[in-house]
Amino acid sequence: MTEPARQTLASRPFHRAVERASNAPAIPGNRVTLLIDGPATYDTMLEQIASAMHRVHLEQYIFNDDTCGRRFADALIAKAESGITVRVLHDWFGCLGTPRRFWRRMRDAGIEVRAFGVPRLGDPLLIVARDHRKVLVVDGARGVTGGLCIGDEWLGDESGRHLPWRDTAIAIEGPAARGLDSAFTRAWHFAGGSAPDDAAEVGADVPAMGDTAVRVVATEPGYERTFRAIDLLLAGAEEKVWVTEAYFVALPRIYQGFKDAALDGVDTRVLVPGQSDIRVVRNLTRSGYRGLLAAQVRIWEWNGPMLHAKTIVVDGRWTKIGSSNLNPSSLLANWELDVLIDDPELARAVERQFLGDVARSSEVVRRPRRVPVLFGRPVPPALAREVPSAGLPVAHVRGPRERRRRALVTAASLVQGARAALFGPLSAVLFVASLLFVGFPTPMAWLAAVVCAAIGAMLLVRALGHRARS
Repeated sequence: MTEPARQTLASRPFHRAVERASNAPAIPGNRVTLLIDGPATYDTMLEQIASAMHRVHLEQYIFNDDTCGRRFADALIAKAESGITVRVLHDWFGCLGTPRRFWRRMRDAGIEVRAFGVPRLGDPLLIVARDHRKVLVVDGARGVTGGLCIGDEWLGDESGRHLPWRDTAIAIEGPAARGLDSAFTRAWHFAGGSAPDDAAEVGADVPAMGDTAVRVVATEPGYERTFRAIDLLLAGAEEKVWVTEAYFVALPRIYQGFKDAALDGVDTRVLVPGQSDIRVVRNLTRSGYRGLLAAQVRIWEWNGPMLHAKTIVVDGRWTKIGSSNLNPSSLLANWELDVLIDDPELARAVERQFLGDVARSSEVVRRPRRVPVLFGRPVPPALAREVPSAGLPVAHVRGPRERRRRALVTAASLVQGARAALFGPLSAVLFVASLLFVGFPTPMAWLAAVVCAAIGAMLLVRALGHRARS
């Protein structure tokens, strides 16, 4: 007899609610393969590129000019020189450290390369909405998506001193790959590219290659599609919610969803990095531990190199894998791509990986204070990390590129969403500005007038542009 929880999440009304919230109908007839970490994911991606017969689409937030990046560039160039259509879309901000000669070499080989989100006066707010997707689509029939960018950080080195970042992706073969392609086309067109002609380049239909239904959730600024789907999954969970998250600075509604699920008896677990490439995000994540632990949410911190995976598995059947992090920038502002799959076999594989990761992590627990009450008020319990049952992995040493990437991504996080981290600097700026206005009222008034006029002009241009597009 089917358990009630499975009836709830498998019911047609719940599927319909997820479809409406995410704008992602279930696409049947796919074969899906879970990919763990960079070596396995990159091998699959390069195999797909090598097998391309008509077209290759690659969309990446970060595409480094390093050993890994040049390997991909060589593979793409080889296909373009053989007559295959190749398009590469990269985020302008994410690829700030990638030299122009890297893209010029691709263009010289016949690859169409475009940068997403290049700053312009007519759209000043574009800098906030990044293309954070990581997706490959080959011939409109096969693809890979997940949390991995293209860089040596995800490969490590042969010496074992620089361990590969922990990440998760999924390979999709079948009609859902065309859904990945549609998402790429919208971002490509937004970045100024001409819409590809699918009928001429890859044909109209994709045959079934398996028996798994896949929902492709393509989030764009203002639509909150992944946000709404996750909200539904948290509200509908009855048995367990297991989350692996790289940058866990959840919006209040998501944060409350975790607490409500745990308080209702759902086995709610969260795995986050112990050492993040963005220290401020790690600190913001830790600031929310006490509320979650008080609601019986269990939290682990990963002890290896950077944990970059973004997965959710609910009640042993629903799985979310993709590029979206549980933070404001991903859920509200960025272009993101995730897949939602209702498949117990895939869910079991994700759960096995989660348990393996937890075995190499330290659980965060609450310890009672020696002085439980101070000045008549209870003292919050102390937080501690337990020793993992599997012991600690080999210590990871950051390489020069990883340290530079950490600095770059830290800057991006300040722009995109860790709002609490801005309160201190913002208060200091406002305080200094107030002193300047008091001490130099006339020059400051002129400066404020010029700044306001410039911002007003840019926003007017943006508004007129939106009206023209609509």
